[in-house]
Amino acid sequence: MKKYVGWALGLSMLLAPVAYAQTLDKNTFGGMAMRHIGPANMSGRIAALDVQDSDPLVIYVGSAGGGLWKTTNGGTTFTDVFAEEPQSIGAIAIDQQHPDTVWVGTGEKWTRNSVSVGRGLYRSTDGGERWKLMGLENTERIGDIVIHPENSDVVWVAALGHLWGPNSERGVYKTTDGGQTWEQILFIDENTGAVELELHPENPDILYASMWDFRRRAYDFRSGGAGSGLYKTTDGGANWAKVTHPNLPQGTLGRISVAISPVKPERVYTLIEAETTALYRSDDNGENWEEVNKTGPLTQRPFYFFQLYPDPLDADKIYKPGFQLTFSKDGGETFISPYSGGGAIHPDHHAFYINPNNPKELLVGTDGGVFKSIDGGATWRMFRNLPVSTFYHVAIDTREPYNVYGGLQDNGSWMGPSRSVGGIENRNWENLGGGDGFYVFPDAKDDNIYYWQSQGGNIIRYYRKTGESKSIRPDAQAGERLRFNWNTPVHFSRDGDRMYVGAQFLFRSTNRGDSWERISTDLTTNDPNKQKQEESGGLTPDNSTAENHTTIITIGESPLDAKEIWVGTDDGNLQLTRDGGKSWTKLNDRLPEAPANTWVSYVEPSAHTAGTVYVTLDGHRQDDMRPYVYKTTDFGNTWTLVSDDNLEGYCQVIKEDLVNPDLLFLGTELGLFVSIDAGASWVPFKGNMPPVSVRDLVIHPTRHDLVLATHGRGIFILDDITPIRALSTSLIAEDVAFLPSRPSYIQAPQFSAGYSGDDEFVGRNPTTNAVITYYLKKRHIFGPLTLEVLNADGEVIAELPSGKQKGINRVEWFTRLRPPKVPRSESLARGAVFGPSYPPGTYRIRLTQKDAVYESEITLEYDPQSPHSLADREMQRQAAQRGYDLIEELTVLAAQVGDLKEQAEGREASGRLAKQLTALSESLGEMRAKMVPVGEQKGISGQERLRELLTNVFGDISRFEGAPTQSQLDRLEAYAVELKDLQKAFEDLKAGPLAKVNQGLTKAGQEPLTILSAEEALKD
Repeated sequence: MKKYVGWALGLSMLLAPVAYAQTLDKNTFGGMAMRHIGPANMSGRIAALDVQDSDPLVIYVGSAGGGLWKTTNGGTTFTDVFAEEPQSIGAIAIDQQHPDTVWVGTGEKWTRNSVSVGRGLYRSTDGGERWKLMGLENTERIGDIVIHPENSDVVWVAALGHLWGPNSERGVYKTTDGGQTWEQILFIDENTGAVELELHPENPDILYASMWDFRRRAYDFRSGGAGSGLYKTTDGGANWAKVTHPNLPQGTLGRISVAISPVKPERVYTLIEAETTALYRSDDNGENWEEVNKTGPLTQRPFYFFQLYPDPLDADKIYKPGFQLTFSKDGGETFISPYSGGGAIHPDHHAFYINPNNPKELLVGTDGGVFKSIDGGATWRMFRNLPVSTFYHVAIDTREPYNVYGGLQDNGSWMGPSRSVGGIENRNWENLGGGDGFYVFPDAKDDNIYYWQSQGGNIIRYYRKTGESKSIRPDAQAGERLRFNWNTPVHFSRDGDRMYVGAQFLFRSTNRGDSWERISTDLTTNDPNKQKQEESGGLTPDNSTAENHTTIITIGESPLDAKEIWVGTDDGNLQLTRDGGKSWTKLNDRLPEAPANTWVSYVEPSAHTAGTVYVTLDGHRQDDMRPYVYKTTDFGNTWTLVSDDNLEGYCQVIKEDLVNPDLLFLGTELGLFVSIDAGASWVPFKGNMPPVSVRDLVIHPTRHDLVLATHGRGIFILDDITPIRALSTSLIAEDVAFLPSRPSYIQAPQFSAGYSGDDEFVGRNPTTNAVITYYLKKRHIFGPLTLEVLNADGEVIAELPSGKQKGINRVEWFTRLRPPKVPRSESLARGAVFGPSYPPGTYRIRLTQKDAVYESEITLEYDPQSPHSLADREMQRQAAQRGYDLIEELTVLAAQVGDLKEQAEGREASGRLAKQLTALSESLGEMRAKMVPVGEQKGISGQERLRELLTNVFGDISRFEGAPTQSQLDRLEAYAVELKDLQKAFEDLKAGPLAKVNQGLTKAGQEPLTILSAEEALKD
């Protein structure tokens, strides 16, 4: 029995509900996949590097939030080798004796306010193809990994532990069985972690460990404490002694770095953060020490720049990355920069590598990517193919193609296209502003105006045409200080008429920031104990505004009522006004299970239902990694906690769909999650989506794309979420169901010229094909599953490779005829690379699974963005089809003529018949020479015959979506006449010379010469 299921584009025409409900799972989204558009020209923070000694072309790069990348050609191309693992990398160690074995510690060690988290130690034994979790899951961040040079089963690990709270899983760990078991061999206390290890190059029983007592809170950071110190073992870690000496600093210590000279192992350097931070040197294996330097390049921001790298051949030379890269040639007495600075290399340097066999070859990992030098640091080349940019927020416009806007950590504010001819290249991205970038918005009504913001509430109105910038940050009243968060919220009403900015007060502007109205009192707790930014840093003050606290962090104006405004603060207050700011109600005490003072990361008032609001909390700054998602339907009087066990990572942002109120998208520190039942249940979205921090989301109102800002992998776009909008518990219980997609448009082909090599990242464009979307409850394994496209006459015009995976399947239909078959020749026919488009209209889709048939429809339309009239586009399509048909007619004729000529030349005859065959062959040759180039042809022949003339005009017409020129139409018809004359000449030849030859062959007892059929002539 066959089963027929009809479907139309409207949601109301979807399959009828069944008697039982089925829930989503991680496979439901099936073939839907994110499109990564980068960018890579500004890249992102690099936390770790390692290089294979035996082959320095093999490099592993660990990003602060963008995973692990590998190159085998010295950086020309990189491969993402850590797509399913935690994306924050703390340490990388290649087993140089077995270089296919690589250890990776997750959780970055450069502990700034926006740092992500790790989930333990991983190992690959096949060069990064596959990874296995080797334990230490609760260490949160790993600072260093050291492998025994003679016994690969022995590995030491420096575990920093939790950044935001105490924990006992920190210190130095050791395995002697390749990671099967671990022993904590050095533990100080629950606040002190191990940040660095240094193994003696000649005696692996000697090991130094840097222990660091530190703590970060939302409102301050402390580097230094009673637990910090430098420790040494001489028996592989069985016993440890704290390194002390009268010349070393006494009292409270902070972060410490230690390095042993490979060429002179008795030379040991240590950089110690203390009340007076300084570099110390020992020339007797750490027995005695002397202070050698305490200048600025060594002491700057110890929590962020504090590692030493000795030269492999010169004991007096040592490198110190920092704001800039510096080095000493005199044993640390003085430090200089190896280059002039300027714009050659991004500042803020962390990871570093020196080729042990060629010290002039350097790699440095910065806040803006990886740079390489082959001349000791005099000049640098950037790797422009690492798309690990760290966005905070994202916005879009409604142009076609639309642009994407966002700000990046330490890399300013940018805009780039959602698609571009040939792919989205680095050069397609435009810088709009500087600093640490956060919000960027295009003005809703003026294409020349943009708004960008940098750290601490610095808001700029930018005029793109002139390059002018106007600061529009609200100012404090006399005698007060405004508190702006590092990531100050900027919010526009949906119509763009109102602009909001939050400090401790909420400000509103209706004139693009030229003036501001304060519409609230202090909406925070105003706790003075959390307002000591200038004291933050611990031993080394660090006043960057990163710890500004008791501030507004999220703002949401209701799309249904401009007087309804929601505000969340970083110290746990959730505030609501329903009268435009005249009065406010604090609601956070009504959130069930919400710990006090938990950061309110996002508020999302519903655009569909009055009183419905979604709120996320982020408790990780209190060492609480639990996801908190709340929903109210009564303006915050009561709340439901709608998080479930499928959620992973603390929550950053939640967005309600623009069309389906039950469809929610949630960004957490570990990826994207989706709900189709208004938050009752959640599933992760995995399609080309690593577990990266999703900081912001936006849904395009007309293209129906979901655009993600990630803090480590740049921008992702999920093209066309229309199918997800149609999902329901009843639909996903069906065996098979077609799903709607956005309209499919007929578009002209586009080309771009450029040969920039392989060493730059290129973001993917959306497909220009029509997309057929359907759902399978189970993966199809056995038997055929066919997918066909039929025209209005019921003819099958395309057979497509069907998707067979569980969940949503997307199959692309290339809506053009195959390229026309052209007469055979060794010269190129450049105009015939694609066929004309199918005509607009409705096409039937037929999916056959065993004995069941499911049917749907898809409509092809002319692109509404095209500037050409429907009449012009139809003229173009018909002219292209005319050219296509003429080319194939010519192909048939040329094949028939050529085949007949070969037959005539291959027959043996004598006398009159031989002369007739020769004359026939010569006539056929002359005829074919008018159609195709003859003779020895290699590539570009320079000969233009009817084949070249027809394909050239066909290509000219096909490449432009509007009306052809009159000249093109005239040429097309002139070539049609020429072809008709050749066809008539061939008919005359068949009726005359060929008929006489065949009579003679028959009399001679031979088979007559035959004419190829059109079908045979068009075969490959």
